[in-house]
Amino acid sequence: MDTITITYAVYVAVSAALTFFVARLLYRNGGSFLVKAFDGDEETAAAVNHLLVVGFWLINVGYIALVLRIDGDVTTARAAFEALAGKLGAVTLGLGVLHFSNLVVLARLRRGRKLPQEPQYLQRPMVPVSYAPVPPAPAR
Repeated sequence: MDTITITYAVYVAVSAALTFFVARLLYRNGGSFLVKAFDGDEETAAAVNHLLVVGFWLINVGYIALVLRIDGDVTTARAAFEALAGKLGAVTLGLGVLHFSNLVVLARLRRGRKLPQEPQYLQRPMVPVSYAPVPPAPAR
């Protein structure tokens, strides 16, 4: 095999392993975060967790495939390592961006679902208001 084919094989293998590791980590640790975001609704949290992992995989595998091509010649081990480092760096940055954008969306979702409520002792009772005319104040 030539150097470029070996570089492609290492890139795909390491990228897939990295995606698998991050997806598994997010799935395990994201479950409790999602339960809190969905006010204790474990069924919805589990469903959203599965959907997030599927979306995560689809986006990452698509990105890995799109940036697979290496421009230029890779004839030496040094060129192979440099090309591989650039490609893996892009995949790692992509994983980080996806992770943090998921966190931002879920934090906004959680904030939107939990609107601050006044404590019970501060709430005013509903009192009917009468609109009877008020007599004028006495003249001085």
